[in-house]
Amino acid sequence: MLGRSAETLSRGYDLAMLDLDGVVYIGPDAVPGAPAHLAAARSAGLRLAFITNNASRTPDQVAGHLSELGVDAAPDDVVTSAQAAARLLTERFGAGSQVVCLGAEGLRQALESEGLVAVGTDDVAVAIATGYGPEVRWAEIMRAAVRISDGLPWVASNTDATFPAAFGVAPGHGVQVDMLRRFAGVDPVVAGKPERPLLDETVRRMGGNRPLMVGDRLDTDIEGARRAGYDSLLVLTGVTGLTELVTAAHEVRPTYVAADLGGLLEAHEAPTEVEGRHELGGWSAEVEAGRLAVRGSGATGDWWRVVASAAWAHLDRGGSAPDLDGLTPPAEG
Repeated sequence: MLGRSAETLSRGYDLAMLDLDGVVYIGPDAVPGAPAHLAAARSAGLRLAFITNNASRTPDQVAGHLSELGVDAAPDDVVTSAQAAARLLTERFGAGSQVVCLGAEGLRQALESEGLVAVGTDDVAVAIATGYGPEVRWAEIMRAAVRISDGLPWVASNTDATFPAAFGVAPGHGVQVDMLRRFAGVDPVVAGKPERPLLDETVRRMGGNRPLMVGDRLDTDIEGARRAGYDSLLVLTGVTGLTELVTAAHEVRPTYVAADLGGLLEAHEAPTEVEGRHELGGWSAEVEAGRLAVRGSGATGDWWRVVASAAWAHLDRGGSAPDLDGLTPPAEG
């Protein structure tokens, strides 16, 4: 169930590892209130790291975008899955090793920053690194597939199935990874969420004795935090909505839930269960005849917390999610 923090999260933790799309911004625009919430959290002493599974953009590009949106960010505040992949390769093969780079400039720069030599798909190499790259040619993918099949060690930046493009939700690097995996019969070492290398690389670069993962995706951000042993805050400004939250299995349940990044500035009390009702801050939630009912009034964040607690308790006892018919979050209606 949900965790408790008597202190605001910005004081109880020393590093926030922030996912970007759906948390800090949505496409070209900042999530409403995000710049102010982050500035307040930083003023309270919380160090901010901006982390992304997107291996195509460089830290300079990511920091530039954040700055344009009013979020104070330097390139050193950004950690990408490409950097995590490069670290894995350096640890295994050593600086100076030649590595096939099948991806965009963000991956190439990350490899070279770690002292690796980025080469083409036909060159002598000790390993191959792959990442999202819209300009990667089919001929290069075919050659990479054969080399992986022949035994060349493979590190993939991430396995995200989708990518938020300007023209809609497009196939992500995970689609390419799946194709290469099925052709070669080989599973890559994965650097990005939900695997732990990206989070571990963030802590290594940024420092922090008590880090907190902040994300909007259960199956990457939250699951990644749980695998790495870090606490997590789920914000409801991205892809996770009411249905996804109440049906969450144990391995993707967050430590804390908040409507938005304002949750970093709050202390978090967990709901208490009284005769089947889950109560917090004026709200009461319970499952009646299979349907989730919420009564009362109060803060929006507390509404989400009682809903999650009541739904998860019902799910754990009965093995099925409650009916949500007619249930509407207070921020939406």
